Amino acid sequence: MDWDQRLHARGYRVTPQRTLVLAAVNDLGHGTPEEILARVQVEAPKVNLSTVYRTLEVLEDVGLVTHAHLGHGSPTYHSVDDDVHIHLVCRTCDGIESIPVGVARDFLDALDREQGFSTDIGHMAIHGVCRTCREVARDD
Repeated sequence: MDWDQRLHARGYRVTPQRTLVLAAVNDLGHGTPEEILARVQVEAPKVNLSTVYRTLEVLEDVGLVTHAHLGHGSPTYHSVDDDVHIHLVCRTCDGIESIPVGVARDFLDALDREQGFSTDIGHMAIHGVCRTCREVARDD
């Protein structure tokens, strides 16, 4: 089902703001509402942050985007069409890298087996220092 059909199926209209916000999420890969707003305002300067938040709620409600809390600030949104992944968050440059969930399969299976814990991997973030920042630190 196309994204516009998903909206209609849940009783929502396709609006220019929804179109722009969804495009911004897809273009950014991972974006906070503030980053999404900046991208949207290139096309529609009068759109404000509350409109972006309301639109993200609608898009999440219909299953087009999801969010994760990757730090202390605003949630980060990304497309549901992305493969399920783990977020690697660099505490030096604030970069976000996505890795396939298969990398952690043994760990997740052990959590399930030993703790009876079923993991919501879509919200998983591992914080550390990315390769680039580590290399820069080594060169200093």
